[in-house]
Amino acid sequence: MANDSTSGARFTVRELPYAYDALAPQLSEETLRYHHDKHYAGYVAKLNELILDTPYEGQPLEDIILAADGAVYNNAAQAWNHAFYFEQLSPDPQRVPTGALADAVVRTFGSGDALRERMNREAVGLFGSGWVWLAADRQGGLVIVSGPNAGNPLRQGLVPLLCIDVWEHAYYIDYRNRRADAVAALWDRIDWKTVGERYAKR
Repeated sequence: MANDSTSGARFTVRELPYAYDALAPQLSEETLRYHHDKHYAGYVAKLNELILDTPYEGQPLEDIILAADGAVYNNAAQAWNHAFYFEQLSPDPQRVPTGALADAVVRTFGSGDALRERMNREAVGLFGSGWVWLAADRQGGLVIVSGPNAGNPLRQGLVPLLCIDVWEHAYYIDYRNRRADAVAALWDRIDWKTVGERYAKR
């Protein structure tokens, strides 16, 4: 999340690293315009409003997520979660994990397919709105974490690697109430190169 000292905004919205229509048909241009330009941007704007003239005003976003609660936490985490989510997607993704991440996936889940099935079950079964994460501990062990609303594994001392957004605004335009179909389609746009780089930096 960038800081913008010229406009007076503490945090600014990251632009998509691809065109709005680049992830179709899995994610339509209309979905990305609403998800990125309305929902994500709305969380950033609300966060800037909430932290004005508070001790959080000068803090990095990750520190706010770790320390805050209530509306400040919710908007900070949602701003962070959305930037992270959009950056893991690609029009031309690396489709499987490689290297150290691939070894960790096999060690923990048995295979990439087994990992995907586990995350799909978590995402489809999560009641209401929320997030499902693949995360790592500092030793490189992998874990799947799910939680409602703005849940973020940073609060558990984990390193986020990959996430599935199961708020309805992430998929309802394209899939209506078919959350399972939306989750299954998302894997076609997950860039395992990006996920692997996150794992290497943990």
